[in-house]
Amino acid sequence: MKSLSAVVGRIKELKIQGAEEVAITAVNAWKGAKDKKLAAEVLEQARPTEPMLRNAMKYLRIYGNPDRFLDMVEKGRQRISLYGSRLIKNDSIVYTHCHSSTVESILKRSKDSGRDFEVHVTETRPLFQGRITAAHLSKYHIKVKMFVDSAAMYAMKDADVMLIGSDAITSDGEVVNKIGSRLFAKIASEMGIPVYAAADSLKFDPMTKYGFTERIERRSEREVWPNKPRGVEIVNPAFEVVPSEYVEGVITEFGILKPDALVTELERNYAWMFEK
Repeated sequence: MKSLSAVVGRIKELKIQGAEEVAITAVNAWKGAKDKKLAAEVLEQARPTEPMLRNAMKYLRIYGNPDRFLDMVEKGRQRISLYGSRLIKNDSIVYTHCHSSTVESILKRSKDSGRDFEVHVTETRPLFQGRITAAHLSKYHIKVKMFVDSAAMYAMKDADVMLIGSDAITSDGEVVNKIGSRLFAKIASEMGIPVYAAADSLKFDPMTKYGFTERIERRSEREVWPNKPRGVEIVNPAFEVVPSEYVEGVITEFGILKPDALVTELERNYAWMFEK
């Protein structure tokens, strides 16, 4: 239980970031746990807005094959990076927000394909995950420019495409991503910039098909203002919903799909996900 508690703590404290990395870490922790049932129950509660984590635990409860699940995720990531890389043209500008390992893999694959492009990224307050993106891309010799969040419109002024990750996808075709994503996607749409979300379809929340809404995680006030004045209330949502009308397509392992078409593919390929 000590090692399991440590993993849960690292997920809650965002020392492990990104829905895929959280799910992969949880599956590996489950592999090493003696009490598999308890491990699944504890791990899937680590963070609320993480359906891929819950789907991973559900898969393990049904099939009990962690290596097969991890292989499925890795093969999905490879396909997503390939499909997404084809959207990035030579001499283009890509705007992104926050940090997504899936988006990062797309950009790196585009670079490996010989394309020359530039990435504009907003810093993503309050925890500055955009800096992770900028640092990783810079090390990969991809041109990158950093902007404060309030300069997002300036950052996307000359962008050819907006590319974000996703922590959850709903049955209505909505994409749940880091706070700021809805505002920036709306601006991009108004500016005629196509918006794509890159996400393994395992991030789909099957419960939204049955009338449940995706719970949005609220984080600590201290992340925003550690020593706030008395009487000031800090509201710190981690994510927000991006309506399907702002999203040109979701880049998945099944291809680039309109958000509302994803459910059909999931029912065909991952029927286990909908089992109650």
